[in-house]
Amino acid sequence: MTKKKHNNKNSKTFNKKSLTNSVFGLFKNNPTKNYNYKQLATLLNIKDDSTRQLINTVLNELAVAKLIKELQRGKYRFNTKTGHIRGVVEQTTKGYAMVITDQLSGSIFISQANLNHALNGDIVKVYLYAQRKNHQLEGEVVEVLERAKSTIVGTIQVSNSFAFVVPDSRKVPYDIFVPIAGLNGAKDSQKVCAKITEWPQKAKNPIGEIIDIFGYAGEHNAEMHAILAEFELPYKFEQAVIDEANKIKDKITQTDEAKRRDFRKTITFTIDPHDAKDFDDALSVSKLKNGNYEIGIHIADVTHYVRPDTELDKEAYNRGTSVYLVDRVVSMLPERLSNQICSLRPNEDKLCFSAVFEMDKDANVLNQWFGRTIINSDKRFTYEEAQKIIETEQGKLSTEVLLLNELAKKLRDIRFKKGALGFERIEVKFNLDETGKPLSVYFKEPKESNQLIEEFMLLANKKVAEFIGKANKGNRTFVYRIHDRPDTEKLSSFSNFIKKFGYSINMVSNKQISSSLNSLLEEIKGSNEQNMIENLAIRAMAKAIYTTNNIGHYGLGFSHYTHFTSPIRRYPDMMVHRLLAAYLQEEAPKIECDYDKMCKHTSNMEKKAADAERTSIKYKQVEFMKDKIGEEFEGIISGVAEWGLYVEIIENKCEGLIPIRDMGDDYYVFDEDNYCITGKKTKQVYQLGDKVTIEIHKANLVKKQLDFKLIE
Repeated sequence: MTKKKHNNKNSKTFNKKSLTNSVFGLFKNNPTKNYNYKQLATLLNIKDDSTRQLINTVLNELAVAKLIKELQRGKYRFNTKTGHIRGVVEQTTKGYAMVITDQLSGSIFISQANLNHALNGDIVKVYLYAQRKNHQLEGEVVEVLERAKSTIVGTIQVSNSFAFVVPDSRKVPYDIFVPIAGLNGAKDSQKVCAKITEWPQKAKNPIGEIIDIFGYAGEHNAEMHAILAEFELPYKFEQAVIDEANKIKDKITQTDEAKRRDFRKTITFTIDPHDAKDFDDALSVSKLKNGNYEIGIHIADVTHYVRPDTELDKEAYNRGTSVYLVDRVVSMLPERLSNQICSLRPNEDKLCFSAVFEMDKDANVLNQWFGRTIINSDKRFTYEEAQKIIETEQGKLSTEVLLLNELAKKLRDIRFKKGALGFERIEVKFNLDETGKPLSVYFKEPKESNQLIEEFMLLANKKVAEFIGKANKGNRTFVYRIHDRPDTEKLSSFSNFIKKFGYSINMVSNKQISSSLNSLLEEIKGSNEQNMIENLAIRAMAKAIYTTNNIGHYGLGFSHYTHFTSPIRRYPDMMVHRLLAAYLQEEAPKIECDYDKMCKHTSNMEKKAADAERTSIKYKQVEFMKDKIGEEFEGIISGVAEWGLYVEIIENKCEGLIPIRDMGDDYYVFDEDNYCITGKKTKQVYQLGDKVTIEIHKANLVKKQLDFKLIE
């Protein structure tokens, strides 16, 4: 009995990532031996049945990836003909990198010395080492198969005979050497974009030339343009694109009118942010004789003006989306289209693509119609104006606004009962002066007027996707917006962590996960740990993407979903409009386009835009705090890493780092599983969600980084 207790005590626990690494490590270190799952369980000292069963899943995945081969049923050996993995480099700020691959669960550790000139985002071929370190697979880049980018944005430092570009991104661990002949007019301390021209095998630094100059570091416009360039996003239109936009006629012809359903005499209005100029959606409402309501969701008919294979269309596709930086919108389409011809401005006839629904008082959709229309908006509301009508029940078109709000609330209730998740992130906004300097920080929370618009846009997107996806057993090519189920392992880790705060989620079924997550999100509202727990929950979720392969949208609880409602600012919506138009005419659309490739590109551009937006906010947060050096603030530990603690200041949500090297009172050990660091001598624990007092120590605008000191 004593021995049995001893074995159970030392029985190892694994998640899928560490189990995959350990199993593959055994095969790699013993290439001539054969193993089945029972032998592997014994060697790895795995006692629990669930992990033993997981070994079979790992073996199947390794065999599919051709890293091991099945000799006979259930018996495997290392595949000596392989040992190479293809994956994507994820550079860390510490110099080393991880390679993410579809061939394995988890990632491969690559030391900086073994990167062999690979940079963040590159697709590489990796040789896997036999030895293992803390269950972590290690390897070496043997070939860069595809460069993610060949340009680097940074600040140039010029000397008499040469110059270096110091990259803005902390994920680029090399300065770019620039010969004097490659400066192209760049001066010391300017923000520039350098193109890598060569990288000799034995050279530590790449060699490059300056291809764009944004201005001096610290200048507002220079920094915003540099952020766009860092993510390979354009900040201006080529003249050919502008010229093509200027040639488009804004006059609506009688032929255009004759082909469209006329809503110009129906009460119609828009609700948008106060500073918006591109109004791409409007709502109309009328009461039918049978007592039901006809609700129209009218979307700017961008594809009427932007035709395939034109310069405008090519540019819109390349951009993929509009980009919303902290102080500006970088539009997908030139201003003549985005803010004028296509924008659903009040008291102007506008061409639309519409989804029209007959709804009863309980928000049930009884009939639907999709097609091209012409509208004339009666009123342009800001969200604040619409919210005032909802709260006071008074104002122009109050009857219509209040009716739509009641229907929206019922649509929302129906959606949540069917398993939708209720993430409502608080947006950080800045009041800027005329030079772009941040004067103050404020937070934008969604109210009923925002939810009113959101629910009708969701309804249109859902019904369009169902209309196409449910017809002909879903065999029609279409662009879906999908959101996969959450990662079970990440969700389990999240569930275990929040128990320390007295919260819990039910993981028995997908519906119970959704329901308990919504209860959790409601429960943490207003608490110090709200932002931190919401961020962790989002990290456990899959990322929404565009694809032609529909698997539904988990977060919304929809079996079919697309993006139809924002073609002024999203290219996938233009793709959807074109496909829908073809199907409405009972035509098979010309599948000359590679829609899978287009979905992948637009998903990638969406991610770049989101990263640029976050970077611009981070820059303004650092700029806002730079004159507050030495001041003390209350904060919440929002992240824990081996190099330190990230703390978010409660009053303004600015985040900074307490470097572990500056915590000189003890030697702290990082505990990844429990999101904490622990002092070896004092046993002092600093954990995610803890409230701390910090002092602003440094504000580095170049690195967009705040350094804090911990106040005991």
